[in-house]
Amino acid sequence: MKTAPRIAIVHEWLDTYAGSERVLEQMLCIWPDADLFVTCDFLPGGERGFLGGKRPRTTFIQRMPFARRRFRWYLGLMPLAVEQHDLSGYDVVLSSNHAVAHGVLTAPGQPHLCYVHSPMRYAWDLQHQYLREAGLERGPKGAYTRWLLHRLRHWDRSAAAGVDVLIANSGYIAERIRKVWRRESTVVHPPVDLARFALSTAKRDFYLIASRMVPYKRIELVAAAFRRMPGRRLVVVGDGPNEPAVRAAAAGAPNISLRGRAATPELVALMQSARAAIFAAEEDFGIATVEAQACGTPVVAFGKGGARDIVVPPEARGTEMPPATEPTGLFFDAQTEDAIIDVVERFESMPGAFTPEACRRNAERFSEEVFRDRMRALVEAHLR
Repeated sequence: MKTAPRIAIVHEWLDTYAGSERVLEQMLCIWPDADLFVTCDFLPGGERGFLGGKRPRTTFIQRMPFARRRFRWYLGLMPLAVEQHDLSGYDVVLSSNHAVAHGVLTAPGQPHLCYVHSPMRYAWDLQHQYLREAGLERGPKGAYTRWLLHRLRHWDRSAAAGVDVLIANSGYIAERIRKVWRRESTVVHPPVDLARFALSTAKRDFYLIASRMVPYKRIELVAAAFRRMPGRRLVVVGDGPNEPAVRAAAAGAPNISLRGRAATPELVALMQSARAAIFAAEEDFGIATVEAQACGTPVVAFGKGGARDIVVPPEARGTEMPPATEPTGLFFDAQTEDAIIDVVERFESMPGAFTPEACRRNAERFSEEVFRDRMRALVEAHLR
């Protein structure tokens, strides 16, 4: 009788339940008997349910001073830490990576499949933005950080060379992998819990932004554009450090409503009833975009990044992009007020072009079941 393969799952660290943890959750659903390895585990008790009682194996980062609140201070030590995981007894290694998890050491004949949320953003093309936002452009700390990121880039590319199969979470990330690691990858989109976002065909006359307020989301840009369109209503849900800029952009505009953070039932109700959802960021993927489509809501999005994998514009008709015969939204090609105003007016000129049913069918390409099937097939192909 053939024994079940021993599988090791390697995750970066555990401190909150967010996007990469949704992927980890589904991996654990597929392989509940897998062992879990992380650099450190400070996940609050109330958020541990998705681990199914599993106790992750940690590294020396767990015991470093102030690690509970400041474990990211030890990023420079994490390549060394992740290399200390002993995975020699496993038939397959599966890592979930946006920083160092891909750096685990594996043996010849021991397949290592890496699900890539992104190559280390702050070490590559976003280095200058990271240094600027962290106030590290000058001075001794800035010089040290630049040196550290230089070392991490060398290690990062070397570690990627040791992975057998790279799995990108979007076509955009596949391009980044090709650029920084000089490797090809297979795209498997992240899992989205579609059951929470039911289809609704009853739409109201407002546009919706549902997002954390951080600079790259460009919410203040959308607010400024709608301030110039007093006949179009905008509802903004979310909070975050960039909230003052958003409020300043919306000041004095009665057509813009800032709702703050919303509980899930309220957020779902808004997504279901919005005329369209707007996303102005360049995202790696964009789970909220899929959630809006699952509610039957068209999406107006900046036409770069992961949104291009999700939204089906009218010009896709007749192409190989599924489901190409059913458009579900529009793209705008520049992060400017004028571009947003133009795309909203285009959307308004196309009544009936984007049906709730088409949006929902499009979202079903990104279900948890589809993710599990694709990941299971990739792993089984390397167990033969």
